[in-house]
Amino acid sequence: MRATDLLRGLRRELEAFRDCLYADLTTPIQHCGDWTLHDLADHLGRENLWAAAAVEERHGGYKAPPAPRDAADMGRWFEGTSRILLEALDTDPATEAWTFHPPHTVGFWQRRRCLETLVHRWDAEHALDTARPLDPELAGEGVAEVLDTMAPRQIARGRATSPPHALRLLTTDTGTSWTYGPGDPVAEIAATAENLLLMLWNRLPDSHPAITWAGDEAAGRSVLAGPLTP
Repeated sequence: MRATDLLRGLRRELEAFRDCLYADLTTPIQHCGDWTLHDLADHLGRENLWAAAAVEERHGGYKAPPAPRDAADMGRWFEGTSRILLEALDTDPATEAWTFHPPHTVGFWQRRRCLETLVHRWDAEHALDTARPLDPELAGEGVAEVLDTMAPRQIARGRATSPPHALRLLTTDTGTSWTYGPGDPVAEIAATAENLLLMLWNRLPDSHPAITWAGDEAAGRSVLAGPLTP
């Protein structure tokens, strides 16, 4: 996707997440362990600042201070972290930056922060029972990122092994497909871009009725078992 589209999506998703912070910050977040909405906001806001430092200072050692405990201050604090991030990312995507995976450019962070915020906005709204659809183009970019960045990083860090087979993933709404793993695909999994992304990030089970399998399901599931994401 173009940098302008990613930045536009990032701004929109940050604003939508901020709007969730006027709810009860003790609300549990179902897919994030024992985190509450406050914990999720703390995580996302501090990573906004961390990514901004990775761009502007070109290192990954920045330690952001924690979010405020006072609920009245949370929205303003998060909005401040968003502004700092957007200002740092509003530059040529080819500009050099520190990243935890290639490419070592600002473009990496434009994509990563947009997609991280997309999923966590869904987490927050899902917890508040107000979840809205994910943009199909952004969700498709998220599927691609899992396969070209997150899964290889899991393998490189020893958290997962290389896939034993190839699996084809198909979006039923945008018509995009990817093949992950060696050789010809042994199975195909099809769903909307949103549901594929949520499945890859363990927000939906791969047995969910919105997801359709074809071919050797057992072999296909062995590919997904990775784990593909942290």
